[in-house]
Amino acid sequence: MLEYSNRLSAKEYCELRSAVGWQQIIEEQAQSGIEHSDFIIACRDNNGIVGCARVFWDKGYIAYLADVMVKPEYQKQGIGKRMVNECISFIDRQLKDGWRIKIMIVSAKGKEPFYEKFGFEIRPNINDGAGMQVWRTR
Repeated sequence: MLEYSNRLSAKEYCELRSAVGWQQIIEEQAQSGIEHSDFIIACRDNNGIVGCARVFWDKGYIAYLADVMVKPEYQKQGIGKRMVNECISFIDRQLKDGWRIKIMIVSAKGKEPFYEKFGFEIRPNINDGAGMQVWRTR
């Protein structure tokens, strides 16, 4: 039976990154990111962590949906959908009268259609350029 909670350990987070083929980070760095998240949703079954998603919010008008990960053997079961909906609901609860909050995400390649179902728009488009990123390391 799947269980959802708002807790996630650095070890679980790193396990998920590995399971989905993302570049690894050390647990200390993962822990810092978890501690500074505004919202976390994690899914577990009897065998441990299955998926997670996080939100960072500037407390104004920009929120970032990050690290939506579901182990490959659990994909296509509605887990990612539920976690993204939980994250969007968190943002919706922050809205005040007259407010608008823009939720940003950098989709994994090929996963864009999944996010379009929630109303996210692919970039570049008529109004927005391509998303960009840079990794810094030491």
